[in-house]
Amino acid sequence: MAEICCGVVSENEAASKNTCEHNSQAARRKRMELQRLKYVAGVPSLESENGVKQARLSISPASFSHDFIQNKAEDDCGDASALVATILRPTGSAVFVDVDALPKFGVASVCGRRRDMEDAVAIHPSFLTKDDFRTSSLHYFGVYDGHGCSHVATRCKDRLHLLVKEELNKKVDTLEWTKTMEQSFFKMDKEVVDWNKGTVGGNCRCELQAPESDAVGSTAVVAVMTPDKIIVANCGDSRAVLCRNGKAVPLSVDHKPDRPDELNRIQAAGGRVIYWEGARVLGVLAMSRAIGDNYLKPYVSCEPEVTITDRTGEDECLIIASDGLWDVVSNDTACGVARMCLKGKKPAASITNLVEREEPGSENWDKPCSDAAMLLTKLALARRSADNVSVVVIDLRKK
Repeated sequence: MAEICCGVVSENEAASKNTCEHNSQAARRKRMELQRLKYVAGVPSLESENGVKQARLSISPASFSHDFIQNKAEDDCGDASALVATILRPTGSAVFVDVDALPKFGVASVCGRRRDMEDAVAIHPSFLTKDDFRTSSLHYFGVYDGHGCSHVATRCKDRLHLLVKEELNKKVDTLEWTKTMEQSFFKMDKEVVDWNKGTVGGNCRCELQAPESDAVGSTAVVAVMTPDKIIVANCGDSRAVLCRNGKAVPLSVDHKPDRPDELNRIQAAGGRVIYWEGARVLGVLAMSRAIGDNYLKPYVSCEPEVTITDRTGEDECLIIASDGLWDVVSNDTACGVARMCLKGKKPAASITNLVEREEPGSENWDKPCSDAAMLLTKLALARRSADNVSVVVIDLRKK
């Protein structure tokens, strides 16, 4: 279970202690009203009337920065004229960042009809905290879709944002985003290969099945947001889609083995694409790029494709998701659902007939980004997605 706790801070509170009574436990409890976003695992699978297994709606935990604290808009003492979010460093010092620069987002990640959960999600707002507005306003979002086992996706969730941070620290004066993301992905791939071979260490159930877990890998789609740009690095068939002025703008292209340029690259390296329930590298892997999968190198590459997109006033939201969503939901439909939720509208009748609605009093119902992520997830399951489904929705609208 993961939680985000949001508290309240006001300048009035710091300026005058006589305005409110701070000593009573009731006043403190009221002042620090906590809102918790919970991810609960372990909900049992459902059985349909005809005995067919339905999707499990248990929600898997995402990885959040543990040092991230976001304050609410006002407290019981009055309106706050200057709100800040405090990012605590390991040394105990703090950096103050304008709360308006922090993104709003929602996350949903479910096992679905698969036996095991192999997706992973990482969210790290202001993940590079320096006394520099440009770097302290960088926000990291990642979705990883594992195959063969979950440990490569889990390791990407734990490590890839740290590798990106290391590269950014080297190039803080002249940010070269393409090289930064490529180097980070290469390092992540090397760590995974070493980990699988036992040189780094680790323990996973797939190691019981083979001496070396070379047949394990993960896709990775990462978005780093700056005040004026969206940098997307993609390796595999997960996808990032921007909703701009009501239209879907793909910021990544799926790496499928039968994509003409990918097919040529595989064949030039001496590999083959065999069609067995779809195009597969050597008849095995249904994607042409991934982190890990050492047994399929060099045909399967870990090199990401990087896009750099300028943000505009017409940007509404960014959707990052695993192929469990994109296999059954189009870019346009996903953007339409997300826009509807961000505007606070109720789902259309055609959608409400397909998905189970949350109760009005549930925790996420009044949170537009969470509504969008959960609704997209349920829509994918209602359309019989056979894969794990992980969705991140980020609000890009100007405050």
